[in-house]
Amino acid sequence: MKKEISGLKVHYKSLKKEIKQRLRQFSALPASDYFYELCFCLLTPQSNAKKCWQAVEKLKKCRLEGRKINSRRIKSCLRQNTRFYRKKAKYIKEAVKKWPKIKEKITKIKDAAELRNWLADKDNVKGLGYKEASHFLRNIGKSQNKAAILDRHILRNLKRYGVVREIPNLNKKNYLLIEKKMIDFSIKLGIPLDELDLLLWAKETGNVFK
Repeated sequence: MKKEISGLKVHYKSLKKEIKQRLRQFSALPASDYFYELCFCLLTPQSNAKKCWQAVEKLKKCRLEGRKINSRRIKSCLRQNTRFYRKKAKYIKEAVKKWPKIKEKITKIKDAAELRNWLADKDNVKGLGYKEASHFLRNIGKSQNKAAILDRHILRNLKRYGVVREIPNLNKKNYLLIEKKMIDFSIKLGIPLDELDLLLWAKETGNVFK
């Protein structure tokens, strides 16, 4: 295990500059783009992240904010790039309606953990959940190293490095428990949580993305 941990640290050194640059890009994202990062995070479950971003690029051309919602247009943007596009189109339609309230909370709630918990509540943002809410905050530069994105890539690596023994069903209790373990692991490594997430994701996929 020590050898594997050492290897992870070496890998971090090789990607550190790129990872930090990516996080700076997230932090510099204009507020006008927040809505589309939310769309991206609504699309990613069980879908390829890069293809989901291609769908978001199509959504941007539709300029959904402030316009009459056209469900057919949303579906056409998603159909070729995301799985379960009909259900996800409904989530995006709902997000358009609730965006003024969501935007207000992003501005008012300063603590990342509190904001993530609000976003993860299905009564506030349908279709998001803890993983996607954490992902959204990271992508708009507001996660403060407090919100772990526990996707399959991250969970597989947490098991590999002995942070967790098994990968349980990620209900709220288990999610918060594993998140705490990942935060402790990041402190032990000396790698901030947001950087560790991108490191482990890159280790699995071969690139630093979103």
